[in-house]
Amino acid sequence: MTREMSGARMVVQALKDQGVDTVFGYPGGAVLPIYDEIFQQNDIRHILVRHEQGAVHAAEGYARSTGKVGVALVTSGPGATNAVTGLTDALLDSIPIVVLTGQVPTFMIGSDAFQEADTIGITRPCTKANWLVKDTDRLAQTLHEAFHVARSGRPGPVLVDIPKDVQFATGTYSGAREHVSRYQPKRQPDPAMIEAIVEAMETAARPVFYTGGGVINSGSEATRLLRELVAATGFPITSTLMGLGAYPASGPQWLGMLGMHGLYEANMAMHGCDLMLNIGARFDDRITGRLDAFSPGSRKVHIDIDPSSINKVVRVEMPVVADIADALRATLDLWTARGRRLNTQGLSVWQNQVGQWRARRCLSYTPSQTTIKPQYALERLEALTKKYERYICTEVGQHQMWAAQFLGFEDPNRWMTSGGLGTMGYGFPASIGVQLAHPDALVINVAGEASWLMNMQEMGTAMQYRLPVKQFILNNERLGMVRQWQQLLHGERYSQSWSEALPDFVKLAEAFGAKGILCKDPADLDDAIMEMLAYDGPVIFDCLVEKHENCFPMIPSGKPHNEMLLGEASTEGAIQAGGAVLV
Repeated sequence: MTREMSGARMVVQALKDQGVDTVFGYPGGAVLPIYDEIFQQNDIRHILVRHEQGAVHAAEGYARSTGKVGVALVTSGPGATNAVTGLTDALLDSIPIVVLTGQVPTFMIGSDAFQEADTIGITRPCTKANWLVKDTDRLAQTLHEAFHVARSGRPGPVLVDIPKDVQFATGTYSGAREHVSRYQPKRQPDPAMIEAIVEAMETAARPVFYTGGGVINSGSEATRLLRELVAATGFPITSTLMGLGAYPASGPQWLGMLGMHGLYEANMAMHGCDLMLNIGARFDDRITGRLDAFSPGSRKVHIDIDPSSINKVVRVEMPVVADIADALRATLDLWTARGRRLNTQGLSVWQNQVGQWRARRCLSYTPSQTTIKPQYALERLEALTKKYERYICTEVGQHQMWAAQFLGFEDPNRWMTSGGLGTMGYGFPASIGVQLAHPDALVINVAGEASWLMNMQEMGTAMQYRLPVKQFILNNERLGMVRQWQQLLHGERYSQSWSEALPDFVKLAEAFGAKGILCKDPADLDDAIMEMLAYDGPVIFDCLVEKHENCFPMIPSGKPHNEMLLGEASTEGAIQAGGAVLV
């Protein structure tokens, strides 16, 4: 159905047609016609953030926790450039978002007009696709295409740049049902390759499932099929940071996260396997470590919907370009039809070996009666919140890795963190997006004080919309991960790795009208956490933790998976190195 309307009204109508109910944004001159249309309707709520970076991260949190496309609306020039970090973050972590930017009128483009920037040029490397719309008659179809591209194939961020005169002008609007896209990613797997994978599964003695965020992006059917396949085969399973929750942390075959700060048993299984089944992961450097020593004796499977990811980093014997759910279904069906054969003798030996690696208890740490260890803080947070309908966000740093190690995720879409870009300042605005999407859920942002301060202004957003997000800050008064690397790799030269001027977080919370809680004694921690959970509003929880605790296990730069640094409490003997032992 087509009808005449202004470009600004087209934007709002297209959002409605695409099922959008929430937009995160910040107004400015180049998008005022769109904001005027938003004012005149009640179907879409607009959330006024305090910075455009916060808008994009909030849209990411909304998208990651719902599986829907997140939307941000910002003005031209600095509005668009402030969105770049969020766009790049979403690109690396495959998060579907649509960012709408205003632009100066078409006749002023290229004249260095007020708040003009080459938004298309600036954002081309950090979006899946972007468009500058100069014709109002093409605006509606471009918007529908943007949503289709964002959610299809490997999800990602897209951007539509809309000049102000295009927003004022009248054109013909066509609905989402009339839109037909040429972008149709391949979804079905090659049957011959699925047969090769099944044959490899039948004979493997030391298999491991290596899963990533692609499983979660594929949807609930993919996670169901993955769990069914793991249960039926008994193969151990590990995951990247972005894939946590696709397989339950309480599952019997769960190895924990792998990679630079992954668990000992996960990394050793990856190093020693003879069949690696990569499902929806991209072989990023935090996982692979030293490439020429990465899983040296294994046959490798890689299932991914993005053909550019196949053989980009690691050469694989069995590549499959397909949707994860479709590939898993085909694998399970064929394996069942062939009698569900397995190398039971080899698997028994392999499971015993995995059990021996688990017995190293790589997450053990030395407790303290006087100082809160960050690991202990997260153990208690896990114990006191795991029965809630809970969503966890994080900032980036040591606290992020400890959260991945000590918090258990039973379901997908419950873990929001910045993986590929490692964006400090991501977690707080992301938690706002999650809370808006799940108003009755418990949403906690596990943070470090340095990361949290990068987007602290979003406390204003949390208060304005009465969002009961909990900011659980592990405050070591240091740039923890930077300090750890300086200790272990840079001769203990602590260059600029702590701030000499931190705020009183309790007073800061009260200045915004929120609740602040300070805890520094391990004996008080449980009561303080329960106080945080009982408060029906935003909370800043300032948890003072051991200043110089290191995050282990750790694969040192340039080392293979079987050369990890472990904390002293988790091992015996070996070579001592900066409060750790090399195993």
